[in-house]
Amino acid sequence: MVCDMPADGWVVLTYRVPPEPTRHRVGLWRRLKGMGAVYLQSGVCALPRTPDHVRQLKMIENEIAEAGGESVLLLTTALDRAQEEKVIARFKADRDEEYEEFLDKCADFVGEIAKETAARHFTYAELEENDVDLKKLQGWLEKIRRLDFYGAPLATQADERLRSCEAVLDAYAQRVFEVHAEDSDG
Repeated sequence: MVCDMPADGWVVLTYRVPPEPTRHRVGLWRRLKGMGAVYLQSGVCALPRTPDHVRQLKMIENEIAEAGGESVLLLTTALDRAQEEKVIARFKADRDEEYEEFLDKCADFVGEIAKETAARHFTYAELEENDVDLKKLQGWLEKIRRLDFYGAPLATQADERLRSCEAVLDAYAQRVFEVHAEDSDG
């Protein structure tokens, strides 16, 4: 699901925080990345211009001041379409990095089920563990989607891979149920 972002630009936060304690700087970076912000350069990040992003960045601006730092919030638009595409490409690249990591974890998930299948570990405990892992993958992809403001290229592949993981787990679950039904009958 791609968010429909307005074409009226971005909200840009420029900031400086004291180097110590580092927890302020690291915490700030994590929060901004967690919102889907892209860094245009050190201490300068952007988010699509929405009321929610403006509100969140105003709260962050206050936290920066409380930590002894300085910040400025700006509303901006690109000079031309080429500049706009550069910024949008940064957002897409950041999301694609997250989708790449997600795709790797999906491959690990499928590999784990293949290993359990080859070893004939058809237990409810193993099924439950894999079900928990699938739920983590589903939540992770949903989080990435919420931050995919401009439709990163790997979004479709990530959706397909998650469906594949769901199908693999369904097949494994069916095998677990069959094995336990056979044990009950025998």
